[in-house]
Amino acid sequence: MKKVITITLLASLMSSNIMPALAIENTSTTQPKQFKSMVKKDKKVSDDYKFGYVNMNWWNNFNDDLLTSYIQKAVLNNYDLKMASINVQEYYQNVKIQFANELPQAGVGFSPAWMKGMNSTSTDWMFIAPAMINYEVDIFLKNHDKTKSVKKLYEGSKLAERAAYISVASAVGTTYLNIVKLDKTIEIQEQIVKDRQEIYDLMLLSNKEGLTSTADTVKANKALVQGQTDLIELRKQREKCLHQLAVLIGESPENASSLKRSSLDSLAYDLNIPASIPSEIIMQRPDYMKAELMVEKAGIDVKVAKKELLPTINISGFAFFNAGDIGSIFTTKNAILGLAGGALLPLFTGGKRLANIRLKKATYERILQEYYKTNLTAIQEINDSLVSARLDKDKMQQTIKQAKLEAADYKYNEDKFSQGTISKLDLIQYKENLLTIDKLVAQQKVECMVDAIELYKATGSKPYDYVQ
Repeated sequence: MKKVITITLLASLMSSNIMPALAIENTSTTQPKQFKSMVKKDKKVSDDYKFGYVNMNWWNNFNDDLLTSYIQKAVLNNYDLKMASINVQEYYQNVKIQFANELPQAGVGFSPAWMKGMNSTSTDWMFIAPAMINYEVDIFLKNHDKTKSVKKLYEGSKLAERAAYISVASAVGTTYLNIVKLDKTIEIQEQIVKDRQEIYDLMLLSNKEGLTSTADTVKANKALVQGQTDLIELRKQREKCLHQLAVLIGESPENASSLKRSSLDSLAYDLNIPASIPSEIIMQRPDYMKAELMVEKAGIDVKVAKKELLPTINISGFAFFNAGDIGSIFTTKNAILGLAGGALLPLFTGGKRLANIRLKKATYERILQEYYKTNLTAIQEINDSLVSARLDKDKMQQTIKQAKLEAADYKYNEDKFSQGTISKLDLIQYKENLLTIDKLVAQQKVECMVDAIELYKATGSKPYDYVQ
C-alpha cells in the first residue's frame, strides 16, 4: 500500500509546478488598475543608442533648435518608439527561453502524506522528497539551431526598432515643416483676404455711384468669400498638424497650441543633391538588413525541420527520498537513485514531419522573394527621393525667379499708381498676384526640405554627405 501511495505522490509531483508567490511593488499610477501589479521598473538604460538611430547630427543641418528639440522629445517620449523598444526586450527573452532548452532541466519537490489502511485502525505519516533531472542530448544540434533561429528574430527586432525611430523622426520633421509652411501661408492668406475685403468695399462704393456693375461687385464678393474659406481650411490643417506633432513627441493634443516653431523665413537649408548614392547606403537600411536576416532564419528553420526526422535522445536521473519520519528522510537507507537514457524516433506521424519540411522550404522561398523585393523597393525609394529633391529644387528656383519678376512688376505698378495712371483696385490686384506667388514659393521651399527628409529616410539616416 505504501508503495502505491509513494508512486502516486511521485507522479503528482512530476506533473506539478511549484511557484513562489511574489509581491511586486506598484511603480506607477498611470496604468489601468488591473495591470498595476504587473508593472516592474527596470534599471535605467542609456538612451544614447536611440539618438544614434536618428542621426542627430543630420538634423542640425536645419539650424533650428526647436526642430532639434522636438526630435529629441520624440526619441524619448513617443509611445510607438517605446513599444518598439519593449518589443526588442520581448524577443530577447524569447531567446533566453529557447536557450534554456539546450540546458538540463532539474526540479525538486516535497510532499507529506497521511495514510490509513483499509483494514487498519492506525494511521501513518509519510514524507517524500524527489529530485529529478532531464537532459536532451543535442548531438544533432537541433535545439542549438532553434536558438539561432530565435536569435535572428531578436536581431530583426532591433532593426525594426531602428526603422521605427527613423520613421518617427522623419514624421516629426515633416509635420513640423508643414506647420511652419502653414504659418507662412496663413499669414499671406490673411493679407489676401484683407486686400479682397478692401476691393469689395471699394466695389460697393463704386456700384452705389454707378461706376461699377452689380455683376462685378458680386464677383468681388465671391472672391472674398473664397479667400475666407481658404483661410479657414488652412487654419484647420494647421491645427491638425499641431495635434499630430504633439502626439509624435508624446504630449497631449490639448497642448498643441503651446508648441513653438520658427518662421519659414528664418530657415536656411541648402540641399546639395548627389548624382547617385552608393549601394553601400542601401545595404545599411534597416529593412534591407532585416530582410537579409529573415532569409538566414528561414534557412535555419529548414535545417531544423529536417532534423526533426532524427531521433530524440534523453538522459534522465532521479533521487527519491521516502520516510515515515521527517528527520530521517535524507538518509541513504530511505533513498532511491536512478539514471536512465533513451532514444525516441516516431515511426508514423501521418506525414506531418515531411509536410513541415516542405512548408519550411516554401516559407524560405517566399521570404527570399520578399528580400529581392525589399532590395528593389529600396533602390526605387532612393531614386525617387533623388529625383524629387533635384527637380523640386529646380522648380523652386524657377518660382523664385517668377516671384522676383512679380515683385518688380508690383513695384512698377506702385509707381504708376502714385502717378495716377492706374486705380487702387488695379494696384491691389497686382499685390494679390505677388502674394499668390509668395505662397507658392513658401510651399516649394518646404517641399525641398521635406524631400531632404525623404532622402534621409530612404538612406536609413546613415552617412552620406549630400548636405552642405
